Formats: sequence, C-alpha cells, structure tokens
Amino acid sequence: MPIDHRHFPNLAATGFQITSAPDPIYNCIAWAAGITDAWWWPDPAGYDYWPSGVVRAERRDAFIQAFATIGYFPCSDSSFEPGFDKVALYEQNGIPTHAARQLPNGRWTSKLGPEDDTEHELDGLTGPLYGVVVQVLRRQSTC
Repeated sequence: MPIDHRHFPNLAATGFQITSAPDPIYNCIAWAAGITDAWWWPDPAGYDYWPSGVVRAERRDAFIQAFATIGYFPCSDSSFEPGFDKVALYEQNGIPTHAARQLPNGRWTSKLGPEDDTEHELDGLTGPLYGVVVQVLRRQSTC
C-alpha cells in the first residue's frame, strides 16, 4: 500500500515535491547513503543489506556505525555547510525509522519506504510515522 503523504502533515506546510516514481529495490537508509540497488536495514536474519561488521540491530548506534562505513560521523547541526554531505536520522519511541540526505540546495531528500523520493524541508517528515530527527551526520563531500 502506498505511503499517503497526508501521514506527514508538515510536508504540505513546509513544501515538498516528489522527485521519482516508486521503486521497491531501495529504501530511505540506502537512499540517504547514495545507494539505489539495495534495501539497507539491520534485519537480524540478514535478508537486507547491512554493512559488514556493523551490529544488526534497530538502534541508533548501529545506524551511526553503518553510515560511518561510508565516511559519515556525528555532528551537531543540520544547517547547510559547503563542502559537506549530511544525513539526518529519525526515531520514533527510541527506534530508528528513517534517514534523509541533504541536497546541495540545502533542502533534504528522502525515500518513503518502497514509494517515491521526495525533496522536503528537514522537519517536513517529523510526526507520528517517522518521529523526530535525533542525529545529524556529516562527511566531506565526495563531489
């Protein structure tokens, strides 16, 4: 069942645009990591891709370690910084739910489950489905 954008009341208020068609091959974590050919999730059974050596657990530290394998480290601020790529991690009730990647224009891009990619403001996805941003990570830009 498609994700209904009405589940994100802040999207309309802050402005968003759909930037791709649905694609079940990758999810938000993969998209935030720049990957479009695998579903990233710490599935304990190992059915989904997860970086080697990172604990397969739905915990913030595991997601931080997963992004560290591609050069991201915690930072304190979500504002745009030229020369850096940023990823924001969301949690609901202490469990990771989503990740978004900052675009060169300072806005954010997210993959909504198996559905579309969306360009939005960072707080556009906060709410009852994904919770709130709990950690921002950054790395030196690869471009």
